[in-house]
Parts: sequence; C-alpha cells; structure tokens
Amino acid sequence: MGDTVRESSAGQVSVDPAAGRLSADDPVVEAVLTASRALVAVAARSIAAAGGDVTLPQFRALVLIAARGPQRLATLAEALRVNQSTASRMCDRLVAKRLVRRSRSASDRRTVRIALTQEGRALVDGVTRHRRGDLARILAQLTQEQRDAMVAALNTFSLAADEQPIAEGEFLEEL
Repeated sequence: MGDTVRESSAGQVSVDPAAGRLSADDPVVEAVLTASRALVAVAARSIAAAGGDVTLPQFRALVLIAARGPQRLATLAEALRVNQSTASRMCDRLVAKRLVRRSRSASDRRTVRIALTQEGRALVDGVTRHRRGDLARILAQLTQEQRDAMVAALNTFSLAADEQPIAEGEFLEEL
C-alpha cells in the first residue's frame, strides 16, 4: 500500500505504485490514526443510538454488503480480510439477527450468497443517519476552506483504501 494517489487537473484520480513507503511514525500516519479513533467513537455511538445489536466488525460486513450488493461468502471474507470460516460465523450471527440472508446458487449448491434483509438495510440506514448527524455537528466547527480541503483529502484516502461509497436508502436486490 505504498502507492500514492494523485488527482489530475481534470479531476481524475490515479494511484502511483512507484511512490515510496511511509514509516509508521510519519506525521500523516499519526494524524490519520488520531482521526480514526475519533471516527471509531462516532461509529460506536451511531450503532448504539440506532439500536443496533451488532459489533463494529459485523456492521462493517453489513456496510460492505449494502455497498457491493449480494455476494458470495468468499467474496465478503476477502473484502473483510478474514478467513472464510470467520466470515461464515459472523454471517451466522447476522442471519440469527435477521439482518442478512443466505442463499445457495441453483446451478452450484456449493456457492453461498449473502444479501441484506430489509431489517439489515434499515439498520445500515439508521446508523448512517445518526452518524451523519454526529459528523455534521463535529464538522460545523471547521471553516468552509477546511471542510473543502477535508473533502479532497478524504476522497483521495477512500480511493486509496478501496472503499466504495454507499447511497443511503439504496437497496441492492439479489441478482
């Protein structure tokens, strides 16, 4: 992940794999680490406020399913960077909570697909609403110039982290 993300004058973003690596104690790493602690706190508060009885890793799985749509269990495990057995146990818990559903492919019974239920979608939307409100209160303390700079930096960071945007209220049906 030593790639550098660059934005052209036309607004297109690309990754430069030839860029050097940062040390773990680089000031930018420290700044992002500090910001990530604040964001984890916002995330935890938003899950609790929305009445979600899920852990942060379980919520991350729900968000990935919401953003990327119904997918194979193996694909979800890869996106979460966990073993397939870990993803399977997580999905067992989410199925028990009626937040996701499992289905098997008619053509290949070995293939398990995971999709959000309406309850899962409602939880993701509710947490997102709470999180947006909390973030709006925090970000209102910044000047417009600071917010503009933050938008550019965070969009670039998200691209480098391979994070997919999710539109609130968007429900991707199983294909």
